[in-house]
Parts: sequence; C-alpha cells; structure tokens
Amino acid sequence: MNFSEENIAAIFGHEAAEDEDIDRLRSYYFKGKVYSQMANDLPIRVLVGHKGIGKSALFQVAMSEQSQEGKLTLLIKPDDIAGIGENETDFLKLIREWKSGISEIIARKALVSFGLLYDGWRGKLNEYGGQFIDFLQTTFRAKDHANLDQSKQAIIKDFLKSGKIYVYLDDLDRGWQGNKTDIRKISALLNAVRDIASENKGVVFRISLRSDVYYLVRTSDESTDKIEGSVVWYSWSNHEILALLVKRVDQFLHGKSKSAEELMQLSQPVLAGHLNDVIEPVFNGKGKWEKIPTYRMMMSLIRKRPRDLVKLCTLAAKHASSQNHELIETDDFNRIFEEYSQGRLQDTINEYRSELPDIERLLFGMKASRLEKKASEGYVYTTSTLLDKIKNIQQNNKFNFYGIAQLTPKTLPLSCTK
Repeated sequence: MNFSEENIAAIFGHEAAEDEDIDRLRSYYFKGKVYSQMANDLPIRVLVGHKGIGKSALFQVAMSEQSQEGKLTLLIKPDDIAGIGENETDFLKLIREWKSGISEIIARKALVSFGLLYDGWRGKLNEYGGQFIDFLQTTFRAKDHANLDQSKQAIIKDFLKSGKIYVYLDDLDRGWQGNKTDIRKISALLNAVRDIASENKGVVFRISLRSDVYYLVRTSDESTDKIEGSVVWYSWSNHEILALLVKRVDQFLHGKSKSAEELMQLSQPVLAGHLNDVIEPVFNGKGKWEKIPTYRMMMSLIRKRPRDLVKLCTLAAKHASSQNHELIETDDFNRIFEEYSQGRLQDTINEYRSELPDIERLLFGMKASRLEKKASEGYVYTTSTLLDKIKNIQQNNKFNFYGIAQLTPKTLPLSCTK
C-alpha cells in the first residue's frame, strides 16, 4: 500500500462530510437504521448526536439522493440565518421573526438555485402571507425555464406536481456558547419550524443538533416538549463502525463493497480480515493490548464516533508513509497515540464546556497518580475508588453543572453521562 496523501483521503475519507466529493461519499457511505428514519417525508425530524457522529454526512447523502430523484432540496447553513432576531427580547416576537426569516431564506434559495430570482420577489412573497410553496409554484409556472438543464427541469416539474420541498438545517451549533441568547435562538428556531410545517403542507424539515445543544435547549424551554416526538437520536455500535471502515477500504481496493446489511451479518473477526491489506492484523502492544486484534484496539479509542476513527487511521497512515511502511503497523499507532489523545481530550472539553464549565479541571484531575499507575488495577476504578477520586478533585472547588447548583461526587458522573 502506498500511503500517499491522496490515497489516505481516498481510503479513510475526509473528517468533514462537506469537504468530501459527493460521489465518493455516496460510494462508501454506510446506511444504518437512522438513515431510513431521516430520509422520508415526515414534516419534521431533528437529528441529535454527539460531535463527529456523522450528522452532516447523512444530510449530504440524503440531499444528493433526493436531488437525483428529482426532488427540490435546500440546505440552510449558519451564515444564512445570521442576524435573525438578534435584538428581539420578546420570545413570541422572536418566533415570528424566525418564521419570517426562514420562509424568506427558503424562497430565495429556491429561486436562486434555478436562476429565477427577480426584483420585488420579497414583496410578492409577502402577498402570499409567507406561504412560500404557493409563491414558488406560481413563480415557477410563470417563469420561462426552458433553458435549464434537464435535471433542474425535472425538479421543477416534480415540485409543481407534488408541492414537496425538503429543507435541511445543518451545523447550527457553529459558534455555540451555551448562553441564554444561544439557547433562545435555537428554541425560537424549533418553534418557528413547527409553525411553518403546519402552515405549509409539503415542506419537510431536517435539522441537526449536537446532543449537548439539544440538552440545554430541551431543559431550558418547556415548549420544546412538542418537538420531542420528532427527535431521532444518532448513535453507532462498534460493530457498525468496523463495518463502515471495511466498506471504505473495500471500495478503495476493489471499487465495490457489500451493502451495509450484508456487512452487518459478518462477525468482527471476519470484517477485520478485509483490512489486512491496509492495517497490520495483530497489535503488538503491552499489557492488555499485547498481541490483540488491531481492530479491538482501534474500537476502544474512538468513542463510537466515525470521525475519531478517521482521525486515528489518518494519523497512523501518515506515520506509516513517513517510514515507507506498506501496512499501518503497531509502531505507527504507538507513535501517534499522544497526538491523537490530546486532540480527543480537547474535543471533549470544547464540546461539553457549555454544560460543565469547569470540565477541564475534572478531566485533568482524573489523570492517574504515581501510586495509581503502580497499582495492579491500573486505570480501572471501582465505584468507591472513583468517588474518592472525585472527592479529592473537588476539595478546592465544587463542580457546577448547567441547571444544577452544585454536584456531589455521586451526581457528577451521572450528570456527565446524560
């Protein structure tokens, strides 16, 4: 194996789905159970999951497939909604501003995508009272779109017939600080989407939120209980992530791969055998990692997040390239563990600081002492030793979790796992 930069990216993929070539992404994308829960015509679905779980990748693939089926799809990003309701303090008025803002964004993006934006479109939309589907259908019928390519003409034809428009709101947690303004913003957006979906039959909303963002919004605004039934929690098992890696490697090596369903029927040792042309099958580590299957070592480090797997494999492959190795070997992993671990530690701090502001002190306080390193148990804690460890960390300052005045050694681990 030649671990060139191009080959590494082709084998393991990009960390961010939006940076990946869509055809390449679709060729190796692993469709789990959550995909079918999102790729349907139900009016609202909120995809909730940890950072790096693959929310954007799912949206990109779903949008691409729907576009090929002739459906009208739009993507709304943070830049599109910047400034909406910034100075509004009344929550009901804030929701109205979001309704108006999102309706205008949908109408404008739809017109721009077909090159049909015209002066005075906003005033015309207002005449329809924000009913953007009726506005767009009337506009498309009146405008000449004979010069558009066949795929765009097919999309307009389908929209005029079905009245369906698929709107994806992604990456809304960009710049998230977890303050009251951020929480009110997301809460107002969710309320606005509910209202728009009920007033515009035919619009299908898909929204992605980080789990920590959803938690703060859900616990801060009682009105969000009405959106709870539309929430889809995104998670992976280690078996699914291993199958995902196999699908990517098979696609690179052979130009094809088994389906997700077929791969999931294989045992993990059989799946791991597909990786033998890229990764050394046995990890020659120390202690409990001595001569274990390499895939077991990998699965223990990735927090059940595909992005972590991509980062781990990419770093190891780059080290293998620097050493002219034809496989990613034990030494390649050993050499990058420190860099990889520091990155994941910082990711954890960044992701959960809004819920537990002092999380950095907690994580670094959990570092094993010299006595603990020498102990036979190593880094494994019983319930009592874990509580004692947390008590020692809390001696100087207590930890405050969002919405909870003060945490005890018992409630701290429970709060951090919710």
